[in-house]
Amino acid sequence: MAMKNKAIIEFFEDKLSEYEMFADRIQSYITRNTVLKKNVHSFKRRTKDLTHLDKKIDRKNEKLKASGSPEINSENAQKNITDIIGIRVLHLHQGQFDSIHKELMTYVERGDIFLYETPKAYTWDPEYAKYFKSLDIITEEKESFYTSVHYVFKASEKSDVTCEVQVRTLLEEVWGEIDHAVNYPEENENQIIKEQLKIFARIVGAGTGMSHSILKIHESKL
Repeated sequence: MAMKNKAIIEFFEDKLSEYEMFADRIQSYITRNTVLKKNVHSFKRRTKDLTHLDKKIDRKNEKLKASGSPEINSENAQKNITDIIGIRVLHLHQGQFDSIHKELMTYVERGDIFLYETPKAYTWDPEYAKYFKSLDIITEEKESFYTSVHYVFKASEKSDVTCEVQVRTLLEEVWGEIDHAVNYPEENENQIIKEQLKIFARIVGAGTGMSHSILKIHESKL
């Protein structure tokens, strides 16, 4: 399949080893840090599909053009595309997020890794929004009912090599996988599916709250 943005994609292909080495470093933190090992259930790592990247560049260029900003080219590609490599960190219940967040930010405070942009929490639940704001995390409501906390780290203070880290519960991951299956790379316009995804998100939210309650009671009796 011919790609419209071949030069930009080849640019990222040439730099892929740098992205992989940086992701290796973050993956090492997740698997070796004692606090993260205790609170993280599992993680997934992926490199962006080149076909999806081609379409993402088109979508971003449409928005950039509409705003009067320069379109993506080989010189500014790294500043505009920050999820060439992504790591999804999954935990059992919401009560574990505080420890995960603080440990990730400790690496930033020590200068081991750097923030490329401010962490952001996406949620539809007012209680979760309040919780994330209490941790000084910028919070945005997603009309789609998507729930996750996003970090974009960079390898050094002056580097444009980035790795996106998403943190969410296992139940939120199930919702996210189904949403991804029907809404990516093109948004599904079926209104029934949209409404059912919102209903499912409420079920997942209730399940996430219930899992937190169950495990908190269990841990208090250990």
